[in-house]
Amino acid sequence: MSRVKGGFVTRRRHKKILKMTKGQWDTKHKLFRRANEAMMKSLWYAYRDRRQRKREMRKLWIARINAAARMNGMSYSTLIHGLKSNSIELDRKVLADIAVRDGQTFAKIVETVKA
Repeated sequence: MSRVKGGFVTRRRHKKILKMTKGQWDTKHKLFRRANEAMMKSLWYAYRDRRQRKREMRKLWIARINAAARMNGMSYSTLIHGLKSNSIELDRKVLADIAVRDGQTFAKIVETVKA
């Protein structure tokens, strides 16, 4: 069987990977094999963390709502239950934003839930 040389195709592929790993430490941005491993791992982390970011943001919103609700004399769970029973359709992202930026409006929301 005859030998097949990579030529410019291999070089082009290697350069693409090495360009993607620019900024990595040690051999991860110099040697193709190590760079390829680092690139595949970083792409996997990016894929995984796009999903994890959504979970972490929801946890942050809940923590902020809980803190603001407790400052107004109510727990998070009773606030959410009261919102649902009063058919106030504010999602956690908007509630957390109101709690952080506008405390008076959040206090009014809590008062409507208490009533």
